[in-house]
Amino acid sequence: MPVPHPLSVLYFSNSLVRGGAEEHILTLLCGLDRSRFQPYLVCTPEVEHQLRPDLPEDVQLTALRLRRPRHVGAALSLARLLRNRQIDVLHSHLFYASLFASPVAWLCRVPAIVETPHVREQWRRGGLKGRFMVDRFIGRFVDRYIAVSEANARYLVEVKRLPARKITVIRNGCDVRRFDPARRPPPELRPSLGIGQSDPVVVVLGRLEPQKGHHLLLDAFSEVRRRWPRAHLVCVGEGALRAELESRTATLGLAGAVHLVGYQRNVADWLALADVSALPSLYEGLPLAAIESLAAGRPVVATSVDGTPEVVLHERTGLLVQPGDVTGFAAALDRLFANPDEARRLGHAGRIYVTEHFDERQQVRDTAEVYRAAVQGRAACASTVAPGGPSTRSIR
Repeated sequence: MPVPHPLSVLYFSNSLVRGGAEEHILTLLCGLDRSRFQPYLVCTPEVEHQLRPDLPEDVQLTALRLRRPRHVGAALSLARLLRNRQIDVLHSHLFYASLFASPVAWLCRVPAIVETPHVREQWRRGGLKGRFMVDRFIGRFVDRYIAVSEANARYLVEVKRLPARKITVIRNGCDVRRFDPARRPPPELRPSLGIGQSDPVVVVLGRLEPQKGHHLLLDAFSEVRRRWPRAHLVCVGEGALRAELESRTATLGLAGAVHLVGYQRNVADWLALADVSALPSLYEGLPLAAIESLAAGRPVVATSVDGTPEVVLHERTGLLVQPGDVTGFAAALDRLFANPDEARRLGHAGRIYVTEHFDERQQVRDTAEVYRAAVQGRAACASTVAPGGPSTRSIR
């Protein structure tokens, strides 16, 4: 009888900015039981610098830029790593990562290949992009998909037309214990931004990318300032739109009221600064920003897209607005500024809700079960197709 060994799991991301998918990966890297799993991480050099301070010491990190067909050297490096480390599970995050990594893993005969797509790709319309033919082709190399919300799963089945039998819904989670509704922001935070002690504050957590809808929020905030001239908007995150958003802020006359503070590790401190959290996204999977905001006891004003209504329950944990509705978003922010008791009620209910439904420990347990089942399923197929062939290493 072979001696059980920890499954080796390699996480692959080719994103250029640390975002929700990378936070998802970190949750798994930190939470997996080391008696059952040995995790590895491959990401781009840009994200390496952002993730390394938060990685567990036993995680081997390899920086590779595998984002184009011409990146042959990076593909070969990934293949060597998969073989040398005898990787049992390759887990890619976002389809663009799976596009490059899943075929390499298949060629290397990795026992199980998993993809978490995370979001609905709204930008993919028309032509080959909108037909998802490439997605279905790459899907031939993928054993399991993890959808982060019920809406995400419907998208994969109904739009991408991926096999429902391969899809498991595992909701994003967070360490609720990191957040405390009674937490006070560091005393120097408000003065450093020129925010008065009683000034209303909106915080938005999200990469400065088109998906996150910062332009809509700036326009809505401009309307809010007409009634609340001391209000401030704090944008926590980095991305390609920084210069464009700075220009838009100046055009709207919001200089000094809008603060682009870049990527911040201490999210709990920034949420402690907030009266309201905003999520103006154009599309989502299941937004971690909303889960963290509610864990901090902050009500969320969000657009009603994809998996967001599974976290932000309208008039129960926050307020939902149709995507693109600037006036509606402004009215929702105004409503919570004007009714602090309602804001506190929504935040309190939100804290209870995410504690019950979005605990990261359940996310880790469910994902570990997908890995185990995927490897066992591949082993069973191999033994059926090729009896007497090489034995598969046993797993726990």
